[in-house]
Amino acid sequence: MTRLCTAAILSVVLAAPAVAQDEEPLVIFKMLRPELALKMAQTALENCREAGFQVGVAVVDRFGVPQVFLRDRFAGPHTSETATRKAWTAVSFRASTLELGKVMNTESDSFGVRFISDALPLGGGMPVLDGDGSIVAGIGVSGAPSPAADEVCAEAGIEAIADEIAF
Repeated sequence: MTRLCTAAILSVVLAAPAVAQDEEPLVIFKMLRPELALKMAQTALENCREAGFQVGVAVVDRFGVPQVFLRDRFAGPHTSETATRKAWTAVSFRASTLELGKVMNTESDSFGVRFISDALPLGGGMPVLDGDGSIVAGIGVSGAPSPAADEVCAEAGIEAIADEIAF
C-alpha cells in the first residue's frame, strides 16, 4: 500500500510541472542570428557555383519571414521568388520540399496544398533544425538544373552552420 501511495504522489508531482508549463502566458522560441543565416546562404550559393550552377538562395526565419536572399550574377530573375517560396514551404510544412513534391502528386489527397499561394513543393527547400529538433529557419535554393541539385546546395548550407546550432 505504501508503494502505491508513493507512486501516486510521484506521478502527481512529476506531472504538475508539465501542466503548469502548458499554461504559461508566453512562448519562448529560437531563431538564427542574421550572421548565421548569411553564412548558410553564402555556403549554399558557393556550393552550387562550384558545381557550375548559378542560383538564388533564400533563408527565412522560423515563421517564414525572409532574412537573407543572395543571387549569383547569372541566376535567373525567377530565383528570388522561387527560392523564398521553397524556404517558406519547408518551414510551413516542416519538411523537405523535394519530399513534399513526391507525396503531393495528382493522385494524393494532399495535392490541394499546391494551390496555397506561397506553397511550392519543388525540391530545394529544407527546414533548418537545432539540436533539439526545433525549426529555427528554412533555406531555399533555386536555379540549379534540377530540384535534387538545388537540395544538395541547400544541404551544404545547413551543414556549414550545423555545429553552431546543434546545442
